[in-house]
Amino acid sequence: MRFNRFCSAAVMAAAAVCASGADGRPEAEEKIDYTPKVHGVMRVRYEGEFPGWEQRFQVANARLSVAGNVLRDLDYFVQFDACNKGKMQFLDAWARYRFAGGAWRVQAGQFRVPFGVDAFRAPGTYVFANRSFIGKYMANVRQVGAKVGWYGSEALPLTVEAGVFNSAPITDHQVWQREMDFAAKAVLRLGNVSLSAGFLSMEPSGVRMNLVDGAVTWQAGRWTAEGEYQHLHYAGSLFKDVNAWNVWASYAVPLPKTVFDTLSFMGRFDGMTDHSAGSPDADGLLSADNYGRNRVTLGASLSYTRTPVKFEFQLNYENYIFNNGHTEPQGSRDKVLAELIVKF
Repeated sequence: MRFNRFCSAAVMAAAAVCASGADGRPEAEEKIDYTPKVHGVMRVRYEGEFPGWEQRFQVANARLSVAGNVLRDLDYFVQFDACNKGKMQFLDAWARYRFAGGAWRVQAGQFRVPFGVDAFRAPGTYVFANRSFIGKYMANVRQVGAKVGWYGSEALPLTVEAGVFNSAPITDHQVWQREMDFAAKAVLRLGNVSLSAGFLSMEPSGVRMNLVDGAVTWQAGRWTAEGEYQHLHYAGSLFKDVNAWNVWASYAVPLPKTVFDTLSFMGRFDGMTDHSAGSPDADGLLSADNYGRNRVTLGASLSYTRTPVKFEFQLNYENYIFNNGHTEPQGSRDKVLAELIVKF
């Protein structure tokens, strides 16, 4: 069902606890499949923006990943985007070791820092064609570093992760630095409700920024709903604090007698106050990179998911409302988007 597609692929792929033989040793290693697994997603879209009706086609993503096991409890993941709106990007390269029956895991390399909910959705699991302001601007952060996590049990369905990372950009791993980035996230699952909280402290361009995040996700039957809030504070009060929010809901209708599997209807309200990316000017001052705005998004999608190669067609309408009379810049005006998604 489409309303389940935002679930993390990493959670769905969690390794089973090793069984032991009569001599107390793990069962034969050959029960683990060490063949690398290749996955990918392609998003091709058309956008029309008004007033003026300017338009364009895009390959929003052509993303490929390779994952597998080196040992029973040691796995790896490599991912790159061959075309992210015309640009190539190297995204992830990490190794992870599981111990204590898989409850504890240590991960090192380049990957998304453990913070936020909507920011963790990959192109194959986006609920809407465009990411929320929280997911795109506030803390959409990949860094080089390490994290440790405890992934709970049936008795206590709690996940806790914490990590330390370079503050330098991922395009340069050779920078020596005194300041590092820190992130932590906890998720508690209670029946059909997930509660998430996180903290992130980062210094991308010489100004320390501290963020807190809270989110609630509810899923029941055909319905999924989520609300997420983030607050950002700049050290030294060099720029006023930023508030951002994202609230959405989706309703899925099964289509058992058609080519497609599911018809979904979605609605979203998200917004943010004036935001700075934290890069000071020659005088050491910060200015707004993104002006405060609200947005209403309405959408519908048709999905086909019964084979390993999945397909989705999505149609969205976005209405932007800027604060304080700011002029709507190109790319952030009312628009219609039609998108084709293929994933395997």
